[in-house]
Order: sequence, then C-alpha cells, then structure tokens
Amino acid sequence: MTITYAPLALTSTTLKELRVRDDAGRSMCPYVDGEGGAPLRCCFRLSAVGDRIALVSYAPLRRWAAETGAEPGAYDEQGPVFIHAEDCGGPQADGTGFPWAPPGALRALRRYDSRGYITGGRLVELPDAAESALDRALTEAFADPDTAQVHVRAVEYGCYLFRVDRP
Repeated sequence: MTITYAPLALTSTTLKELRVRDDAGRSMCPYVDGEGGAPLRCCFRLSAVGDRIALVSYAPLRRWAAETGAEPGAYDEQGPVFIHAEDCGGPQADGTGFPWAPPGALRALRRYDSRGYITGGRLVELPDAAESALDRALTEAFADPDTAQVHVRAVEYGCYLFRVDRP
C-alpha cells in the first residue's frame, strides 16, 4: 500500500499572528517583491513580482508544542519564512503535491517524536520524480513508530518549507 503524504501550510490563525508580531517578537515589515520567486509558506506558491510579502521569523515546534503540550526544549528553533503580507486564501484547493520540489534540489527531512525531540534525519537530492522520492523518504521516516512529524527544509538556507504529520 502506498501512502501519499500531505504537506501542511501555516494555519490562518498562525498567519494572522505572524502578520502582527513574528515568533522573534518583531513587527511585520511588508515590502513589494521586485524579483519574484520567494517560497511563500502561506499558500505554497512562489511570489510574483509586485506581490506584497514579508520575511518573518517562525518557530514551528514552539507553535506545535503549545497546541499539544510537548516540551521540545533546545530543539525549539525559529527561522525565516516568506508569507504574503495580507490574506491570500492559502494553498490551492487540490492540496496535491509537494511545494518547491524541483529536480536536483536538496532537502533535509528531520524527524521529531511526540515530545518535539529530533529522532533522526535524512538528506534527499530530488530526482526528476521528486514526488515519489519524497513519498518514499516520508514512508521511511514514519516507519519509525516514534516519529510524530517530519519537517522538510531547504538545505541551501536551512529554511523550513513544510511539516508532514504521521498519517
């Protein structure tokens, strides 16, 4: 049986909060994107020239721990993510596929347990069939019964891209 995994975008509640104050306590500083191509965590699209976007600090484990009562301790990290400065409606309705999965891209998949502790990781260089390669890597990660979630990050900048929860 093949399981297809679904990337989780930032929730509308999280986005509303980040648009006021990010997870580092800074006010949002929106700007008009003059280049395009920023990976937007609110809608899983790349920004277009002229979009009003912001680079904000986001702490995925901290927010998850607040919802679940987990205590990630030192694994609580925050980092930059791009979002639209205003509500954009979120990801497209079909919800299929992995965002930012071009062939040749390097992705780090970090596994976390129910406490929010890192239990392992894997580096994946995406082949032409990126979707199936990510599905296989996630199947491998969730074969460990302690894995509660997997964070997918871009290796080049360490950016958090998305989270996948145990199916």
